[in-house]
Amino acid sequence: MTSRPAVRRAAAAVLAVVVLAVVAACAAGPNPGLDTAPPGAEDPAGFWFGLWQGMILPVTFVVSLFTDTVSIYEVHNSGNWYDFGYVLGISFVFGGPFGASRARR
Repeated sequence: MTSRPAVRRAAAAVLAVVVLAVVAACAAGPNPGLDTAPPGAEDPAGFWFGLWQGMILPVTFVVSLFTDTVSIYEVHNSGNWYDFGYVLGISFVFGGPFGASRARR
């Protein structure tokens, strides 16, 4: 007959494996659309387009809730420069480092 602590350890081990599997399944994978342009465009989205899309994120998010043709992130991008512009645009809209100093006063 098995003891209660052994059953609890086994249950905890199974739970840990399930949680790790779920977390691993949510990990970001490679972007197959990197450095490819969408149909009708010449180049993939770069820094300036990322900056613009970061700044219009609140409006784009609301629109994306009601339509499948609008997304909040351009998959066909140039990589790190697009990501940098996107995050910089978001920080402009939501205050960035300067918003914290205003909240303190």
